[in-house]
Amino acid sequence: MKGFDERFADFPDYILGITREIWEDRGLGARMRDYYHPEVVVRTPWGIGTGEPGMTAATMATLVEFPDRRLLGEDVIWSGDPEAGMLSSHRIYSTATHLGHGIFGAPTGRAVASRALADCYAKDNQISDEWLIRDNGAVVRQIGQDPRDWAAEKVAAGRRAFTPDQDQDGPYLGRGNENEWGARLADLLERLMAAEFSVIPAEWDRACELAYPGGIDGHGWRDADRVWLGLRAAFPSAEFKLHHVIGREDPMMAPRAAVRWSLTGLHDGWGAFGAPSGAPVHVMGITQAEFGPWGLRREWTLWDETAIWMQIHAAAG
Repeated sequence: MKGFDERFADFPDYILGITREIWEDRGLGARMRDYYHPEVVVRTPWGIGTGEPGMTAATMATLVEFPDRRLLGEDVIWSGDPEAGMLSSHRIYSTATHLGHGIFGAPTGRAVASRALADCYAKDNQISDEWLIRDNGAVVRQIGQDPRDWAAEKVAAGRRAFTPDQDQDGPYLGRGNENEWGARLADLLERLMAAEFSVIPAEWDRACELAYPGGIDGHGWRDADRVWLGLRAAFPSAEFKLHHVIGREDPMMAPRAAVRWSLTGLHDGWGAFGAPSGAPVHVMGITQAEFGPWGLRREWTLWDETAIWMQIHAAAG
């Protein structure tokens, strides 16, 4: 790969390799400066940050709370080329023990496991744009707290969730690629957000495997319907947008896709977030999927429910 360290065989190897070096091999300091642009822009449902020093500080803080954290890279779905830069959608399964003080409070000693989805733009061996969603709701539940109450505490402490008015352009302005599987997943999400929930039994494999926010692992049409209906019903008038769409076919792998999307509007319906509050809410979402002979066979979708609750609480004062 032109511009990248020659020891990386390909782009997935780069993404998986630097993740391991930074988190598990403690490659902070020089390694972070090697792999992150000095002015990198990082967006999460909890806010936006810029610059490698901030990324290094946040990484150290997480490692204090979860010093034995392992990041198991399940897949990297990507587009682009070394000359123009490449965009990865990286799915991670993390295991750790809550052993230190930090954003999740006093250490509980409890084991936790959760997923994250990260879209990263890289060129010349450095990441300069990132969109990261962690399943904080799953972590909060596993350490014995309720995501709604936990989010209220963060709002009371002055935290603010990410909203589009905070955003700023980074170097990556691409929209993905033209692969048919990305287009297919994007179409399915658009139909769901148009309240066409009949698309699930029509297009999802009857034995589909599902992973959703809050650490939910599901199977079959009923579980998919419950989660997607619960989200859309909570924000029935919110605007749905597609931001990035990738599809790929690689040797020894099923056709797969990754889509980054958002919902922006009011909490004006009964759904997954309780009684309608009228709060303005922005939902940052990423969905990955694999397709098989009977439709969408595996799906991984994340949004951060704690960030949604933070916005509802903030509007309530």
